[in-house]
Amino acid sequence: MKISKVFALSVAILSAANVMRASVPIIVATPQRMQAAMKLVTDAQDLLHKGDVAAAKRNCDAVLQRDPTFWPALYVRAQIYSGEGKYDLALKDCNEALRHDRSVVEAALLRANINAHLGKYAEALKEFDYLISLHPRTVTLARSLSDRAWFRATCPNASFRNGQQAVKDAKAACSIMTWKDEHMIDTLAVAYAETGDFNSAAQYATQALAVKGISHDSTKLFQEHLALFQQHKPIRR
Repeated sequence: MKISKVFALSVAILSAANVMRASVPIIVATPQRMQAAMKLVTDAQDLLHKGDVAAAKRNCDAVLQRDPTFWPALYVRAQIYSGEGKYDLALKDCNEALRHDRSVVEAALLRANINAHLGKYAEALKEFDYLISLHPRTVTLARSLSDRAWFRATCPNASFRNGQQAVKDAKAACSIMTWKDEHMIDTLAVAYAETGDFNSAAQYATQALAVKGISHDSTKLFQEHLALFQQHKPIRR
């Protein structure tokens, strides 16, 4: 298949806390005949970031009416359903995207985070471990490591928490992203809090807050985390 154009689709990954914590750019090689569909999906992602969820979903639905197998539309719609708390529908779209293309690591990562949120901890951890073992492209590997760190640091079930492993994963993720991703730095802070090192937790929470261009919502979240660390309290989700 001749590839005529490459689109970068920036997609937000749902955390176990059900907040949009960061973006992973997905590079989608798109043949000429599919460029119109891809534009609708990229526009949907932009609309989603701007808070126009209804318009974003309309775009995805329009694409999927024409081609039910187009995984970028399934993936973005899964994010929409997740944000609305419609987890069964979100998982269905993730599973469908992966059925058509098993290489869509981002859909599997979203599925792992949804399962963690639903309390399916063993299933979530198994998927995190598997995705990391695949050694996906750099940005996706960083997100997978960071998400596993978040899970290991915040899981309500103590048997799944492992602060030292969370710190290791979070540091690796931050290093991959050259310490420029505020959400990954915040995850490292959360991991240190799980180990009981609240000084380091506060240090990295402060570093996350100092990253240029962070959103208002992220600033508020990191400040809440910092306040808990200063009280020597870990994060639980």
